[in-house]
Amino acid sequence: MKFKDHFSAHAVEYAKYRPHYPNELFQHLASISPRHELAWDCATGNGQAAVGLTRYFDSVIATDASAQQIESAEADERISYWVAPAEASRIDSASVDLILVAQALHWFDLDSFFTEAKRVLKDDGVLAISSYNVLQISAKIDLVIWKFYRETTGPFWPPERDLVESDYKNIKLPFPELPPLRFDMREEWNLHQLAGYLRTWSATQKFIAARGFDPVDSLMEELGAVWKNPEQAREIKWPLHLRVGVLKRR
Repeated sequence: MKFKDHFSAHAVEYAKYRPHYPNELFQHLASISPRHELAWDCATGNGQAAVGLTRYFDSVIATDASAQQIESAEADERISYWVAPAEASRIDSASVDLILVAQALHWFDLDSFFTEAKRVLKDDGVLAISSYNVLQISAKIDLVIWKFYRETTGPFWPPERDLVESDYKNIKLPFPELPPLRFDMREEWNLHQLAGYLRTWSATQKFIAARGFDPVDSLMEELGAVWKNPEQAREIKWPLHLRVGVLKRR
């Protein structure tokens, strides 16, 4: 099955420069899951969410359609990694207590994935989808980054990005939903680390491929005027939105 691959070519950088999910997210998911035997981290990428799930679930299956992403994922004896598309996971039917799709649902064939989710979930199993949008640092810095996001890389974002910008509100889940929640992802990064993150954007990589140069270089010059000391770490925040559905077979 073909998939929309925007990250395999820079999987190592993706693993190094992506923000981490807050433990509060995993605590909440554990609190609403009736059982804690097996979780599926679907489209795991570098395995960040999978590692977080191991704190509360006995074992985790983490799949991704990209072999390069799986090769860069963080190893853990409680995690079984394998290459598989979201729509055809090869996971046993009615075996999973919780499915987490972190910042990836917009790449899926939704009807096929929801059919797969129904197949692998146990009764009362939980489907959780999370998304985060543009980072926040300070008013002056945010203005510069927002311009980069909208104007510089804007034409290179795939159309699926619109689903992220709406916090997935336009996607109808196939299960009864719990009230949506918001968490915050936070990192302490200097300017060089921020540059590494911005280069992992799919739109940045498409810009480089199309134009032949890296737009982050000039952005760093512009940001340097407001950041001042590039070695100084600043708190960076990403609002994280969570939607949850619960499968009811009865």
